[in-house]
Amino acid sequence: MNTPIKFILFSLVSAFISGAHADTATSTFQVQITITKSCSVTSGSPINFGSVAASSPSVTRNTTISVNCSQLTPYTVGLAPSNSNTLGSGLMSGTASGNTDKVPYQLAKDTAGAIWGNVTSGGTSNVVSGSGNGAAQPFTVYAIVSNANFTPDVYSDTVTVTVTY
Repeated sequence: MNTPIKFILFSLVSAFISGAHADTATSTFQVQITITKSCSVTSGSPINFGSVAASSPSVTRNTTISVNCSQLTPYTVGLAPSNSNTLGSGLMSGTASGNTDKVPYQLAKDTAGAIWGNVTSGGTSNVVSGSGNGAAQPFTVYAIVSNANFTPDVYSDTVTVTVTY
């Protein structure tokens, strides 16, 4: 009985003695990542005024666009109709042969008609500004047709959404 106890004690003492003679070497290394700012924009569905009588008063419709920018990235959202008007005033062209009418419309930030264009210089700004939070941020775009008294036809235009960051 005495022999197993001696063996256990000898094993424990041997383990401590061999551990006491162990040497170590250390080093370090860096872990690094460079995060660059980024933004993306998703256009909403087309703004469709539907069928409107030529005698109709002002008509307003809207759509939603979404901007997704990296956290704390400042950005602006500008809108430009195909005629490149910086004040968001576009012209929809008819599709019927020989129809030269152009239906004017105004892009706006709200139903009151606050202009949404693409000017950000010279102390004047008619864009929408924001700061990224890493998630999609929705913005409602309004289009206003003040007068529908034009040749009956289907009219359309293309608007370019530009996110500057």
